[in-house]
Amino acid sequence: MSGLIVDRVMPGSIADELEIEPGDRLISVNGHPLRDVIDYNYYSADDLLDLELEKGDGELWELEVEREEGEPLGLSFEAPLPARCGNNCVFCFVHQLPKGLRGPLYVKDEDYRLSFLYGNYVTLANIGRAELDRIKEQRLSPLYISVHATEPKLREELLGKSGILPILDVMKELAEARITMHTQVVLCPGWNDGEAFARTVEDLASMYPAVASLAVVPVGLTEHRKHLPPLAPLTREFAASFIEEWSGKARLLEERLGEPFLFLADEFYIKGEIPFPSLESYGDLPQLENGVGMIPLFLSEAEQVLEDAEPVPGARVTVVSGESPYNYLAGFLAQLSTATGASVVAVAVKNRLFGPSVTVTGLVCGRDIISALKGVELGDLVLVPDVMLKEGEGVFLDDLTVDDLERELGKTVQVVESTPYGIYDALADMRE
Repeated sequence: MSGLIVDRVMPGSIADELEIEPGDRLISVNGHPLRDVIDYNYYSADDLLDLELEKGDGELWELEVEREEGEPLGLSFEAPLPARCGNNCVFCFVHQLPKGLRGPLYVKDEDYRLSFLYGNYVTLANIGRAELDRIKEQRLSPLYISVHATEPKLREELLGKSGILPILDVMKELAEARITMHTQVVLCPGWNDGEAFARTVEDLASMYPAVASLAVVPVGLTEHRKHLPPLAPLTREFAASFIEEWSGKARLLEERLGEPFLFLADEFYIKGEIPFPSLESYGDLPQLENGVGMIPLFLSEAEQVLEDAEPVPGARVTVVSGESPYNYLAGFLAQLSTATGASVVAVAVKNRLFGPSVTVTGLVCGRDIISALKGVELGDLVLVPDVMLKEGEGVFLDDLTVDDLERELGKTVQVVESTPYGIYDALADMRE
């Protein structure tokens, strides 16, 4: 059934004055049936609107709206349910999950709408002509595209799906429609590195500025990877060699294109034990949510926090972290302790859920935090980075909550932004 169920109505808004209520179904705007919130945003841009609405009791209303330019209607809707992924990628993280996690974690999504709305990466291997035409018509830009390889046969092998449209043909069509694209390659040593990667980089760079950036992310492997194609983990030697080869080539690309284009994920530098480049080399951080430039940004913000830090004598705080960023976090906290007179220490949480090769903070679960902190002198407060919890639900990957942690640890646990400012603000609040 077409239409969107109203989730919230802003008090005092046009929708509120029209007596639209949560649970009502907005069927169409200016005669256009609504499939999702993207349709709503697109068709409700005019100042004169004809709305077709179904009330909770089934009564149909037709409403005319005349509003000031830019004045919101005051409606919000639930996000669209994601389309399921039809790929069988050799590196798919969902296929490597242990049993016993909450059901939604095992759902593979592949939805261009979520790419536009939230920056989710999609392969575009599962869309047809109607979806491509919609992207162009409604100017769904930017999109975030998982390319992995531009050579068609290799890409089909990586995605585990045959008969898909060549990605370059799809992207050129989008480029002609002035759709901006950010791209990524999940690098699998022995599969899409070497000459294949060099070809991918050149193919995508040739489409700049429509293709605005390319991030290289190392494959993530868990200890639960069974009965799947063999993949090599990222080693220190491979990471260091890759940085040595491609950091210079990235600078040459920047000179050629006029802007930074090719970005290596932070994990390469951490694993390769190579110093990070300057924060300026990451441009406007177009791939930050993809784990690119997070540590350089953290270190830059840490310097600013330390300059402004005020005394919080006597406070004792423990900050939990994944193993990857631990050294950088611990270094900042040592300086913060000196600057404030507090005791702020980091604890690296070993990932027992996914295995020791998974070291990022965002994949740490509640039970592993409890295991890491049991028997440790925790001080007055435990700080948990917000990236460890599901946004809007406050649960860890294993369904534990902050309340569960407080009960097990016997300490106050506070969720904070995963930034130096988030940590310092929580510490500064202890002065009050």
